[in-house]
Amino acid sequence: MIYEVKVTPGAKKEEIAIESNRITIRTPKRAHDGEANEAIVKILAKHFHTAKSNVKILHGQTSRTKLIEID
Repeated sequence: MIYEVKVTPGAKKEEIAIESNRITIRTPKRAHDGEANEAIVKILAKHFHTAKSNVKILHGQTSRTKLIEID
């Protein structure tokens, strides 16, 4: 399944909100050295009860809006 994900790095706490095909994630990790990307992969894997290797960022490595595939 492919989702559009909006990421807010540097938030005070970790949150996830899902609205049909769009996911909003707030993470305390900063967008430095890929820390925020690693955090959202971990958050999504935990939420969808799958391995981190099943979560792939297809588009938007350096953007706040990303396309993510979850197997």
